Amino acid sequence: MKRSAPIGLLVLSLLGGCAIGPDYHRPALLQKAGYQSDALPGEIHGTPGGFAAGARQALVPGADLSGEWWTAFGVPQLDALVTRALRNNPSLKSSQAALKAAYEQTRVAGAPLLPSISASFNPTRNKTSQALSPVPGNNAYLYNLHTLQLNISYQPDLWGGLRRQVESQAAQAELQRFELVATTNTLINTLIVALITQSSLNEQIRATDEIVANQQKLLAVMEKQYRLGDISEAQLLAQKAAMTQAQATLPPLRLQAEQAHDQIAALIGTTPQERLPEIPLDAYRLPGALPVSLPTALLEQRPDIRAAESQMHSTSAQVGVAIANRLPNVQLSATPGQAINAMSQFFTPGYGNWTIGAMVAQPIFQGFELMHLEREARANLLAATEQYRNTVLTSMQNVADTLHALQEDSDGLTISAANEDAAIRSLAISQRQMSYGDISPVLLQAAVQIELEARLSLIQAKATRFTDSVALFQALGGGWWHRNDTGMKIPGTDWHAAF
Repeated sequence: MKRSAPIGLLVLSLLGGCAIGPDYHRPALLQKAGYQSDALPGEIHGTPGGFAAGARQALVPGADLSGEWWTAFGVPQLDALVTRALRNNPSLKSSQAALKAAYEQTRVAGAPLLPSISASFNPTRNKTSQALSPVPGNNAYLYNLHTLQLNISYQPDLWGGLRRQVESQAAQAELQRFELVATTNTLINTLIVALITQSSLNEQIRATDEIVANQQKLLAVMEKQYRLGDISEAQLLAQKAAMTQAQATLPPLRLQAEQAHDQIAALIGTTPQERLPEIPLDAYRLPGALPVSLPTALLEQRPDIRAAESQMHSTSAQVGVAIANRLPNVQLSATPGQAINAMSQFFTPGYGNWTIGAMVAQPIFQGFELMHLEREARANLLAATEQYRNTVLTSMQNVADTLHALQEDSDGLTISAANEDAAIRSLAISQRQMSYGDISPVLLQAAVQIELEARLSLIQAKATRFTDSVALFQALGGGWWHRNDTGMKIPGTDWHAAF
């Protein structure tokens, strides 16, 4: 008997050191993956014209991303607004508080791994009927009784089910962490795109105002010609229609610019009445070098992939929990205490009482519930694994699409620049011909309209070049690993060691 006790303790300790169910392992993906079938180009070629949006950009495979990548655009006002958004955005602060709660909940999940101890003290004044015999309390029917009690319970984690539950909860906290990181990346991306869009819209409004002013000057000239009988009323009305057509494009542009301002205000955590800096489109600079992370690096860098992996990890641990629930469970308990009549009797011999117990419970038949719960957990693991694979493939597609957009939109900018240059020259020729009476006002109106459309197209192409670079930084993960967007010190994730 003396040898059986330490042997039993050894068996319990060995059982407590293992956890049933699958141990989590990340699936092997993207070992030989690439973003395109051809070799990645070394650069995105520039556009002649000397404007910032047409600068050449080098693609650097395997380069790391900066945590503050937006500073590469060279706009101090943009940097200040991003910093303000990270500090004040209400949605971000709400997510940070929720993340803190999630990590606390992980600690709550680990509490059953330790003994549970509670204490109670119950002082009472009692009167017992004289018809009862014997009478407690020194044979006095009126007496005091003070009860001090400890309740100690402990459930040995024989099969590791509790630890699997902690592991699952920790993975859920990590899931929430990477959802927060994704929210932060989206916040930064949305803010910068809104700023670039606002700059583009303001530039389009100025270009349209200039065109309208020229149209008004032309209309004034044509009104004089009409009074002199040099042109017909139909020609005059056609010019008025052309001018009002240009004016009609202004309200939608102004509305979009105002909405962009309101969006920027909300993102940085302020109200729309605040005057915010409006950045000229020509103030932006394209990053001279663009990092292109290796496909395998996306598994670590993309927050959506890390979130999907955390979900897969959590469901893997739940399989172990479901298996453990089908196995025997041991519950240990102890209730030492004292019951006295007077305070002076506390902690004196003879007044103590205690109970020590152990209970073993084994599910026998519950309508096959536990079996189906285990099957459900395994199906959830399979679903989470396939969702992880889908997230990885979607992320690869996202990066590939962005790289294609960089090249194609660069070509589009080159075409837009050439088109705008040709339209300007054509308009200048038409204006000189009009002054000599060589062409009709209708042809001049057409040249003016072509030049307006070409200028607006060029402005939009410039903005697209900037937003393409923004999209690439986000597609590669946004450099969050060089920042702490959570607003807290992230605890270690070795929950087995923590408990």
